[in-house]
Amino acid sequence: MTSAFYGIGRRGLIASSSAAAALGALGVRGAFAQASQRGRTLVANIVPEPQSLVAGIAISAPAVAISNNIFDALFEYDADFKPKPALATGWEERDDGKTLILSLRKGVTWHDGKPFTSADVQYSILELMKKVHPRGGAFFAQLVDVETPDPHTAVLRFTSRAPVVWSVLNYETQILPRHLYEGTNILTNPYNVKPVGTGPFVFKEWVRGEYVLVERNPSYWDKDKSRLDRIRFRFIPDSGARAAALETGEVHYTPLSPVPYADVPRLKEKASLVVETRGNEANAPMFFLDFNVRRPQFQDVRVRRAIAHAIDKKALADTVWFGFARPATGPIPSYQKQFYAADVPQYGFDLARAEQLLDEAGYKKGSDGIRFRISHDPMPYGDEYTRSGEFVRQALKQVGIEVTLRNHDLPTFLRKVFSERDFDTLNSFYAAFPDPQIGVHRRFSTEAIKTGTPWSNASGYSKPETDAIINAIQTEGDIARRVELIHQLQRVAQADLPSITLLELRPFRVFSARLEGVNVKPDGGGASLKEVAFAS
Repeated sequence: MTSAFYGIGRRGLIASSSAAAALGALGVRGAFAQASQRGRTLVANIVPEPQSLVAGIAISAPAVAISNNIFDALFEYDADFKPKPALATGWEERDDGKTLILSLRKGVTWHDGKPFTSADVQYSILELMKKVHPRGGAFFAQLVDVETPDPHTAVLRFTSRAPVVWSVLNYETQILPRHLYEGTNILTNPYNVKPVGTGPFVFKEWVRGEYVLVERNPSYWDKDKSRLDRIRFRFIPDSGARAAALETGEVHYTPLSPVPYADVPRLKEKASLVVETRGNEANAPMFFLDFNVRRPQFQDVRVRRAIAHAIDKKALADTVWFGFARPATGPIPSYQKQFYAADVPQYGFDLARAEQLLDEAGYKKGSDGIRFRISHDPMPYGDEYTRSGEFVRQALKQVGIEVTLRNHDLPTFLRKVFSERDFDTLNSFYAAFPDPQIGVHRRFSTEAIKTGTPWSNASGYSKPETDAIINAIQTEGDIARRVELIHQLQRVAQADLPSITLLELRPFRVFSARLEGVNVKPDGGGASLKEVAFAS
């Protein structure tokens, strides 16, 4: 197999943890012990409960955590984020990167017994990824066709070389069974909640509000994997109950920063538990505040900049996130050195400047000390998001903006933000991913304003200059020129500020010290649990 692998500076992406990430193939406790026990049931906690079990549609972190055990990807990635065979066993680039030929694994079947073929790849990329997936339209922008010369070959045709594609052919590109989706509405297909995949575990049942159960796939193509008999993904909404379940051994594995950050130091002291921060470097989660720029007051950039000056990001990182975050300077994390631009507008904590800008914008304080009133909707992913909302409320009160917090469950949050556009401000996190074209463009692109599509452009920001830069990034084949365009995007995004990137998050997982084979590679936090087992 051959590949030029045009990912830029993959080693730079994980430089901050390269030594640790290099152990990813061995798992947290080293190579699999000969005495480890195959089988048994692992209990994992997922929060919040997802709306769908197909990550290519829901794309929320909870959906990804479950879905990746049911579905396989074309590639997996090693500790240096280079591709390894999965559903695709070989790949070759031709025509200066405009043609990518994938050789597909033979003998793979869907969980209903139907064969996996190139028709599934063609359908999934053209119909799901390009048309439905909130980010897929960006990273497959140059793709014009997927040809299927035979059942085990897929040929991707691009208008020009697309460097970003090498960063998304893992579980980011969901492969669905064409025979169950073709001719249906992908978003409402009933198999979104009773999925049929090719992966190491087979969906068995979903008891709403309680758990999703998957069982070992006896026909899985990789016979050495699927080391567990079953996984029960429980939904425990109370953070204190989640921590207690971990401590008692009732729950064995929890991704997605499952307990209050204040509890982490105590849990680290327990010999029965592991607190793991590796495995999310590739996702690069960024915490931000979005403005609904459809609102009159937020159409004035001075108001947006004033609010940025009113928020002490360092205090937010230290007091709410307990040091598992650091202040962000823009939409791309600082450790992605190959893309990061330092020379972008900054809005340091400065209450006097915030008040000056609000005065200049015509929002004077009334007799009650209030300039105007807004709502703020925290992302319903846990205590830190709620407490961050309270932090913002108190910060803006100091400059005369009265904030009402609106706390929702996940379905209500998604409906109000992405369907009804019924919000003033919100907090959320998006994964930036290894390439900005995957995770960053959707915050600033007009094309990403997709009503009803979660985790797209919520602010409503739309500007021809920004769109032109984004389009150029998506079509530029010269690596150096593309990096300069990415720097330009950061400058424009920080100047216009439709969204304040507040923090670079450092998520963690907590799991039983009895587990081995937990994936700590750069994208391991969202990978399947197929290599996990209980040590004897």
